[in-house]
This record gives sequence, C-alpha cells and structure tokens, in this order.
Amino acid sequence: MTTPAEAESTQVEPEETGASERPWVTIVWNDPVNLMSYVTYVLQKVFGYSEEHATKLMLDVHNKGRAVVSSGSKEKVEGDVAKLHAAGLWATMQHDS
Repeated sequence: MTTPAEAESTQVEPEETGASERPWVTIVWNDPVNLMSYVTYVLQKVFGYSEEHATKLMLDVHNKGRAVVSSGSKEKVEGDVAKLHAAGLWATMQHDS
C-alpha cells in the first residue's frame, strides 16, 4: 500500500507531460527585404541543408509566408533563432502543435 505522499510524488499532470514532450520549432517568416536566393543560402549555411532542401523551405516561406526550419530543445531553437536573426532573417520560435 502506498502512502498519499508516495502517490503524490509519482503522479504527473497530463498538461505537464504534453508540454514537455512537444519539441520547440524555429519558424522563418516571409519578409519584403531578403532575396529568395539569400534565404536559401542562409538555410544552407546555418543548418547544413542541401541546396534542394533549403530551396524547398525557402519556397514555403515565399509562398506560404512561413516555414518550420528546425526543431529540438528550447535552448537549441533559441540558438537557431539567434543565428537567423544575425543573418537578417525574421525568425521566431514556438512549441510544435
């Protein structure tokens, strides 16, 4: 038989579990400043993507207004967003839904 204290320490709230399991994502947004070729170049240099993959992501940014370009821990995605900002791209982060 478990005591209430033992039961309490092993119980996890469903909301907490769901939030911690969802990865963070980096989103690049369309802007009126950067050329499509430059966005492709930045995605290749920052993330090591092939030209084909970087072009696909750039076209999503251009045609859909945004693209998810990376995912992972909060700390990793914060770093990715900082690198994209340093390159002049508009990027944000959010929990994947």
